[in-house]
Amino acid sequence: MSMELLADDFLNEFYTPAEANRARRTHLEGIVGFFPWMATVDAFQHWVYTHPGHSRSERSQAWLKLMDRFGGDVDWSGHEEARAYLWHRQLHIFLHPFYYVEYGIAQLGALQIWANSKRNKAQALTEYKRGLALGGSRPLPELFQAAGCRFDFSSETITPLIQLARTELAKL
Repeated sequence: MSMELLADDFLNEFYTPAEANRARRTHLEGIVGFFPWMATVDAFQHWVYTHPGHSRSERSQAWLKLMDRFGGDVDWSGHEEARAYLWHRQLHIFLHPFYYVEYGIAQLGALQIWANSKRNKAQALTEYKRGLALGGSRPLPELFQAAGCRFDFSSETITPLIQLARTELAKL
């Protein structure tokens, strides 16, 4: 995910300027939209596993409550039943419980590396390679730190990253 964002500067090598901007826009919009979905999926899984014996109706109500919390201002009028079962589209819930949040962790690091590259590309690449060189030998907070990032999902960390994405989207 980091390399996808870092490669953004080189899309004009493969695309026309208009196509490159479309690719950039699609990529950044996907990232911004991903975090609320990831939060919904992760919170739903926690609810499912901490409420054994729940009914189908209770499960749907829990999902809908999380969709209200994280899902934004989408008008689902006429599609309420589809909304109640939207969690079915996330295969991770069925096959790899609690794995989906790992994509959020990776995207958190990727956005920070990208933000670092906007300030100092050479330093960001050096730090990124330093983190990669550690492989899985260290705990995630230490890997993030080696890469010049924070392992932190607080608004203090995420807000500036989303603001950067919004600023870049406004330029497109």
